[in-house]
Amino acid sequence: MINVILIFGGKSGEHEVSLKSAQSIYNGFDKTKYQVFPVGIARSGKWYGPVKENDIKTFKEENYLKNEVTILPRPGKSLYSLNDFSEIFKGDIIFPIIHGTNGEDGTLQGIMEYMEIPYVGSGVCGSAVGMDKIIMKDILQSHSVPQVKYLGVNSKEIFISIDKTVEKIMENLKFPLFVKPANLGSSVGISKAKNTKELIDALKIAAEYDRRVIIEEGKNVREIEISALGNEDIKLSSCGEVIPGSEFYDYESKYIKDTSVTKIADDLSVEVLNEIKKLSEISYKALDLSGFTRIDFFIDKETNEVLLNEVNTLPGFTAISMYPKLWENEGIELKELLDQLISLGFERFKEKNRYKRDI
Repeated sequence: MINVILIFGGKSGEHEVSLKSAQSIYNGFDKTKYQVFPVGIARSGKWYGPVKENDIKTFKEENYLKNEVTILPRPGKSLYSLNDFSEIFKGDIIFPIIHGTNGEDGTLQGIMEYMEIPYVGSGVCGSAVGMDKIIMKDILQSHSVPQVKYLGVNSKEIFISIDKTVEKIMENLKFPLFVKPANLGSSVGISKAKNTKELIDALKIAAEYDRRVIIEEGKNVREIEISALGNEDIKLSSCGEVIPGSEFYDYESKYIKDTSVTKIADDLSVEVLNEIKKLSEISYKALDLSGFTRIDFFIDKETNEVLLNEVNTLPGFTAISMYPKLWENEGIELKELLDQLISLGFERFKEKNRYKRDI
């Protein structure tokens, strides 16, 4: 029996999405092979567990005030009760499914490294650069990966002098523009701007979520996604396509109105498909990713050019999430996919720890 600590929730704007992902993952584990200990991180930042199976999707801090737990950033694999500091669960591996800030950005991965415990997904470096869209795009640009034109600004610039910020943007980019927090996913805080007034509003919204904001030129594109699985050697799924239910694939059309449609993109030419796979492999290695990642692309409807949009190092596992759906299309059901992710976590831990630490 493998003991898995499943960590979800968190303080980011993607808290609710994380709960849905965690519920799907918990339900997907083969309970004859895994003992799963669900740990919910509240918006307050406090950790609680074990969260009951039926409470994962609707986890609320007030229901678990007597079940606060902690994990120590030191070698060891145990969870402790904050009531009496007794050990309540010894894990073999951690499965973090906290989307966004303090979960997907290398912060939590750093704690797990200190604990010297295997975990699922990319390491500190891959998580951090994969999360920050500006750094990610700068790195991929140095590897000649084609992307839309973009510009990064600090939120402080927006608050101090939004007119100068807008002027700088207009000197480099053309409408329509997409404005995003640099370190969030799930389409949180994203707006489309077609003119200066909408750009000002969009900048103010994005600046509420992150200290850095990225602005990208909009194009007439198809939105294509591909799932990657592996460490040094990666497997790539078939491609999926997102057809937004609103003007673009925003948080509301994704998770609230449920108006967007996802489908298998089985009409891509061999040339386009090969380009997507080539750029996926280049990006995966350039960003030092491991475990699992969803890689998002644009295909320009006018030129058929393939452009990398972003990587998502902790993709969603909700009922509408593309990552598991694409593997299901390849014949890999969720139970088998989770088996592979756990194995990759152990593999990465073993590989990392075979190198010398002493001179």
